[in-house]
Amino acid sequence: MSVLPLLAAAAFALADPAGDAHGDGSYVLPTHPTVNADALDLREFGAQDAGDKMRFTVGFGAVSNPWHLSSGYSDGVTDIFVKTGLGGSYDLTGLNLRTAGAGGWEYHLRVSGAGAQLEQFVENGTAPAALPTPQVTRQGTTLVIDSAIPAGQYGYWVTSSVYTPLSADGLLQPTTQAGPGNLQAARAGAPVPVDVLAPASDYSAYQTHELAPAGQSRDLRVWSLGALGGAGLLLTLLATWQLRRTGRFH
Repeated sequence: MSVLPLLAAAAFALADPAGDAHGDGSYVLPTHPTVNADALDLREFGAQDAGDKMRFTVGFGAVSNPWHLSSGYSDGVTDIFVKTGLGGSYDLTGLNLRTAGAGGWEYHLRVSGAGAQLEQFVENGTAPAALPTPQVTRQGTTLVIDSAIPAGQYGYWVTSSVYTPLSADGLLQPTTQAGPGNLQAARAGAPVPVDVLAPASDYSAYQTHELAPAGQSRDLRVWSLGALGGAGLLLTLLATWQLRRTGRFH
């Protein structure tokens, strides 16, 4: 899970190594239907400005379609949680994971072969607000996702989970019980994703249930407060200089 940042002015890419789509190492993928581990294996994540909106690319090791969906792929569910700054939701929806560090997510994209959705966190405690449906295209083993998220510099939590049409949210929950249709894990209540974007050999998310963000974010509120403080200091210095100049300050 080594993360190699390649930062540019308006885009960056994060690489994730092959062969780690097995949770903490104990997860056993379903065999009915047979799920391709490579098709769940995150290989890269990219974010860039596309006009005034954000475009995301998520690369996998393979593409397969065990559920025979018209989209041509149905192994996994990709979740992208977007950190804009301070505040937001700390619960990574449906994944039995929380955000680590300061701040939570404001935008959440969920993409599977059955469709895509985008929601925005609402601070007053009501349910997240639905935003326009993301446009998803597949280029080989890479998903290209055009969203309604404003262009900017953000942090991200990115996960890959097993898809099932038999649950309301499309996520196959892990269980300690063996079975051809089960996602088996060693412990009850294990995190849902089989792969997360994280540093190499870092399985801490599966032990603490907290996932650290990748990328960077700017909180405009912090910048605004800093600007106001700087302006206040400048006005104070100018006033002091004026008083000294007129001889009314000793």
